[in-house]
Amino acid sequence: MRRREVITLLGGATLAWPTAQAQHPALPVVAFIHGGAAEPLAAYAAGFRKGLSEAGYSEGQNVTVEYYWLEGYYERLPSLLADLIARRVAVIATPGFTDGSRAAKAATTTIPIVFGVSDDPVALGLVASLARPGGNATGVNFLSQEINAKRLGLMRELLPKATRFAVLLNPAAESVEAVKRTLQEAAGTLGLELALYSASTRDEIDAVFAGIAREKPDALFIMADGFFAGRALQLALLAMRERIPASFSARPQARAGLLMSYGADIIDTYRQVGTYVGQILKGSKPADLPVQQSTKFELVFNLVTAKALGLQIPETLLARADEVIE
Repeated sequence: MRRREVITLLGGATLAWPTAQAQHPALPVVAFIHGGAAEPLAAYAAGFRKGLSEAGYSEGQNVTVEYYWLEGYYERLPSLLADLIARRVAVIATPGFTDGSRAAKAATTTIPIVFGVSDDPVALGLVASLARPGGNATGVNFLSQEINAKRLGLMRELLPKATRFAVLLNPAAESVEAVKRTLQEAAGTLGLELALYSASTRDEIDAVFAGIAREKPDALFIMADGFFAGRALQLALLAMRERIPASFSARPQARAGLLMSYGADIIDTYRQVGTYVGQILKGSKPADLPVQQSTKFELVFNLVTAKALGLQIPETLLARADEVIE
């Protein structure tokens, strides 16, 4: 697929690459950077705007937000960040995008950064400590790594006869090696055999499912990743075509048609990021804003998908679900 020399903005508009002009130069500019695509992740951006609103900010009135959706092309980050730093934007927000958070932190020590990451932000080098970040970055840790093993266990509980699980990884993501280690350890405990597949483009996802069709694993575990979040419909359709039960880490992807999801309330995570951006715009320093950790986790089942796959979800699991899609 030909690489497009544009960055997609929320609502379908585009900015010429690599520079962008703010619509309201007099207003502070917030750069929102995500590794996925705008349209399928509109609810995430809405959560971010809700947080800004709670902090007293409204787009076009007292703040300008520029949305940069990389659609899996993470190699665009260096030139994008160089442009934003040269323009001295007020805040860089990187919710749900560990690679963007680390790249921003490496690129500037002065512009405030508000992240949303799944890994330990101290281990990632983003902050000195959770309580006292101590630099120009702070944000939210939504603990995806800690719950990967639990999601795998929930899938095994849902599919007690399953022994062979496919795992879809994004090799471009910083956290991919940590995800591998976590899942391999959990698989050993659960007595599962894992087959690892990699994809970082839409076409590569199609190729992965061609391999899945040949190997016929019992289930599919999709890595929590911004690019995959934006490809939820594609993943759901392919999983249904191959009749493979699949899981992701967030509610919107189960609503898109995947069998189940388990993870942090991701939309609320984006709201928290927006709130912190607003506090920084009011004068708070990232160094003084403790890193927040997700405390609410959601288990969601899609009964429509289960019926199409001929699966019966145990009542014990349905009773624990936060949402059952019918």
